[in-house]
Amino acid sequence: MELAKMSLTELRRLQSKVETEIRRRSDSARRDLLKKMQKMAAEEGLSLSDLLPNAVAEEKNAPTKRKAKVVAKKTAPVAVKYRNPANPGIGWSGRGRKPQWVIDWLAQNKPLAELEAVAAK
Repeated sequence: MELAKMSLTELRRLQSKVETEIRRRSDSARRDLLKKMQKMAAEEGLSLSDLLPNAVAEEKNAPTKRKAKVVAKKTAPVAVKYRNPANPGIGWSGRGRKPQWVIDWLAQNKPLAELEAVAAK
């Protein structure tokens, strides 16, 4: 196989196949080694989790690239820092994009500190 004679598309396709095969063999070797270690521990009357409590848990919980899911971090709502003077029911935490009523307030050359909510002071 002469790499110099291959087109860019062929090289990328080959690269993808090589990366997939490396990942497959690495996963297979990891599973085989884990089985061997579990067998050795069992021969001594132990479990692998007795010897390496964190390693087994990490191995079971470690997501593979194909099965990985993005888990959104749940956060508590942020407290309101500024209140709309025309409608105190509307607030803004001071994070993210400014609401139009804050932009209008600042356009009148009024200080943002005047909008601060009573609880925030």
